[in-house]
Amino acid sequence: MKFSTNKGRFEQIIASMQPFLEKKDLSAITSHIFIEVINDSLTLKSTDYEMGLLSHLNEIENYENGKATVNGSNLLNIIRRLKNENINFEVINNNLHIKQNKTSFKLPMYDANEYPDFPNMKTLHLIDINIMKIINSIKNITPAIDNNNPKFELNGALIDIKEDKINFVATDTRRLAISKIENINNKSNQIIIPKKAIIEIQKLFFDDCEIKYDDVNLVVKNKNYTFFTKLINGKFPDYTRILPNNFKITVTVNKNQFIDAIKLITSLKPNIKITFFPNNIVLESLDEDSEAKTQIEENLKISEPFYFAVNSKYFLDFLSTSNSEKFEIGFNETRLPFALKDNNFTTIIMPVIV
Repeated sequence: MKFSTNKGRFEQIIASMQPFLEKKDLSAITSHIFIEVINDSLTLKSTDYEMGLLSHLNEIENYENGKATVNGSNLLNIIRRLKNENINFEVINNNLHIKQNKTSFKLPMYDANEYPDFPNMKTLHLIDINIMKIINSIKNITPAIDNNNPKFELNGALIDIKEDKINFVATDTRRLAISKIENINNKSNQIIIPKKAIIEIQKLFFDDCEIKYDDVNLVVKNKNYTFFTKLINGKFPDYTRILPNNFKITVTVNKNQFIDAIKLITSLKPNIKITFFPNNIVLESLDEDSEAKTQIEENLKISEPFYFAVNSKYFLDFLSTSNSEKFEIGFNETRLPFALKDNNFTTIIMPVIV
């Protein structure tokens, strides 16, 4: 195998493949990137078995068909230090030789025939949704996905496909985030996508693409990349039981004013108390040793005051991903969960008991 290509696009692809390489065991073939030349097309892929990324590059010259593997981290370190000119690659005696002008490197390879296969997209079910709607929905709920929970299903996001809508759901047991979009052509189903995969999808995809899945894998493909992830095998909690049917009080408030006020009083401690009066909102720090308080003037049209205490991070996570200038707060009792809502995006939060 041999080929020549310009540094720019090649480096971009190699860099994007780093999150999918085995980092701990460098003797594993999954610490390597797979490289294959077929006619005038170069295929590159990396995987740690749980996730993987594949890309094609057609801007190659002086090529001979063949395939190779090379340590992905070492390859990126070399490419980054080379000039923005053509780089030559060639397999000689089971080593990958990299040359540019008078500079050369020789890297060992593994048997490319043993490199793990990617899922076959032809056997998967298509999810027929605009990718930007999906990206916006998973962006909303990502902060609520748990980390290292013994219940593995909570370390991912649920895509709950119903007849008339698709719910994107995440919970860390202290809050529940749910984002809804209309469903037109998709059959009812549920899949759980790992948090790491959710984050990588947001980095890689910004335009039209295909999304397919089965009971084991989810695959996302556009003109530049094919990404896959293993799904979490488990049953997500029945989140519909947590959603309140109605609220005694619902108020609409300005988002930016709320963000500024929360950031101002959380300089000391994250937990805050928020009291709603008919004509203003008072935010106070719950730090026992010091005091921080601020006030927002707002005509709330409520008959009597109410309050709750909350970890301010949950509030800011919601506000940072909402898109509107105003949002709704739904409230029943001080010790009961309350809701933050922006159109089709809702977060239910457990209060802090004062």
